[in-house]
Amino acid sequence: MNIIVVGAGIAGLSTAWSLVKAGHGVTVLEQGKTIPNPLAASGDHHRIIRRAYRASTGYGALITEAYDAWAEMWKDLGANHLDPRGFMCVSREAGDEAEEYREGMEAGGWPIESLDPDAAVRRWPFLEAGTFRYAYFSADGGALHCRKIAVGLADWLRKNGANVYADSKVVDIDAETGRVELATGERLQADRVIVTAGAWVTKLFPELEGTLKAYRTALAYVEPPADLRSAWEAAPVILDVGGKTDGYMIPPSGGAGMKFGSGLHKVATSDADWNREPVEGEGEAIRNLFSPPIARIGEYRVTEVVTCAYIFTHDERFFAHEKGKVLVVSACSGHGYKFGAAVGRRAAAALDSGEVERLKRWLQAEVG
Repeated sequence: MNIIVVGAGIAGLSTAWSLVKAGHGVTVLEQGKTIPNPLAASGDHHRIIRRAYRASTGYGALITEAYDAWAEMWKDLGANHLDPRGFMCVSREAGDEAEEYREGMEAGGWPIESLDPDAAVRRWPFLEAGTFRYAYFSADGGALHCRKIAVGLADWLRKNGANVYADSKVVDIDAETGRVELATGERLQADRVIVTAGAWVTKLFPELEGTLKAYRTALAYVEPPADLRSAWEAAPVILDVGGKTDGYMIPPSGGAGMKFGSGLHKVATSDADWNREPVEGEGEAIRNLFSPPIARIGEYRVTEVVTCAYIFTHDERFFAHEKGKVLVVSACSGHGYKFGAAVGRRAAAALDSGEVERLKRWLQAEVG
């Protein structure tokens, strides 16, 4: 088949990779001027991969398939873009998200190492004593280097016969005919169209606005105090700092700096292009959300603030929608990146087999 993929984030590039391997003719269209698009959810330096999920979600078990898909991709790219430094969580309140993740790990039978506060501070001296109940560590996680993955996939696709175009904004899709119209007025025709446009998908399919909601958020890159730099360089990814912060931290990895991000900072928007310039003091506001449990937070110098747009379902589960010749796939919220290679394989297989309903169930973590 002749297939057009709209959006060159991780889901789109991975789907194109799998489709090319299956023998299809593939064209990838990306609205950003570069691949990756730095304004998109997949366009930042790194994202977390981890086994920890609430026990009720089912996504923890799917990480096994995610690792398998990434391993297949590394083999094709000739490079491994996963830093397997593990992850840790800190619980500050009974029943907080960190504790829910621990319960999910235990329910799945995946090992963790629990540490009391004194032991945790000895191992990770950037933690503030007396501000948390316990910490735990798992080797089953780390950081994926997003920009390196995107560049590698785009290069692989071009070398293997796919057409990959940046600065090619899609403004309309005729789902019944498979016709795609670009902002330039050019029209392309395909047997099937797969849309992986992230936070911009509702601009192409406004009827999905009740199901998918876009948010603008920002991430702060920081320079830690000099005496803590070596501790951070050896630290695992911090998946959750407990309490109500909904915050994560990625240490320096893959040549990129250290990053702070929090779900408390996202703002709902009807336009994924809204307010994309950082606001004065925004980085410091994000940084300060992490005290406690991070000690000496004011000594962490903000070096860069990056904005991005995410798409969410109400329950943060992944989403697929079929309309005529179009398949819309959305790996909702920031946790979608870790499944990117597996989502691509599954989406490509669904186009081949016609089993879109099974794809939907897998995206909801209802089937293995």
